[in-house]
Amino acid sequence: MRTRRLRHALLLVAALVALGGAYALLVPAPQTARAQTGQAQIEQGRLLYARACISCHGANLQGAPDRGPTLVGVGDAAVYFQVSTGRMPLARSQDRGYRKDPAPEFDPATEQGRANLAALGAYIEAHGGGPTTPAETGPELIGSDVAHGGELYRLNCASCHHFTGRGGILAEGRYPPRLEGATPEQMYTAMLSGPMAMPVFGDRQLTPEEKKDIIAYVLAVRGQNNAPGGFTLGELGPATEGLVAFAVGLVLLVGVAAWIGARS
Repeated sequence: MRTRRLRHALLLVAALVALGGAYALLVPAPQTARAQTGQAQIEQGRLLYARACISCHGANLQGAPDRGPTLVGVGDAAVYFQVSTGRMPLARSQDRGYRKDPAPEFDPATEQGRANLAALGAYIEAHGGGPTTPAETGPELIGSDVAHGGELYRLNCASCHHFTGRGGILAEGRYPPRLEGATPEQMYTAMLSGPMAMPVFGDRQLTPEEKKDIIAYVLAVRGQNNAPGGFTLGELGPATEGLVAFAVGLVLLVGVAAWIGARS
């Protein structure tokens, strides 16, 4: 009886050791590495936030009266769009966020700038979540169906950004910016975050594939490319074309009438 109990105990101990060893080999190491990397990135983002953003958005990201809105829940997509386009940080708290060259430490054209953008976004993402930047970058964000992208753009974007992304004017001093300098990442994150008066186009409103097709359309037509009607007249659309046609036609009609009168 005693020998049987000892054998069972040894089998139980061996099974527990084998189970613990398998768990240690398969689970803890990758999770621990990812956690350490994430915490280091968030800490770097905290330092960047304290240096560039805290004066307007507050120590707890809740915002400050007459200085800056809350950043809780905006997500790292909003961070990437606002900071990579130079709209943030503002030179003065009274300024509006116009597109300009980004701060050198947040320049998406440099490796360090991209790393700082990711760190700052991770820090703000850790406070309330929100829309996240896509895993794809550059050409991976450009769709393959330009015609479909044009249909979606005219339905959802052209009323503000004009037919080829030239921008326009809205009420109360608001304006949709020109898209000629926007990168695929900036256009995608703008659709996700909805800056200024722009609505948010989440994946329920526009699928990732549809967003990419819209980006493909904007890249295909901006810079007066793909103008099937001849002269684009500054890409300002049918209103300008109609005005020019009217003015030129009127001059020609007056000239013809004067010539007929002189002949008779």
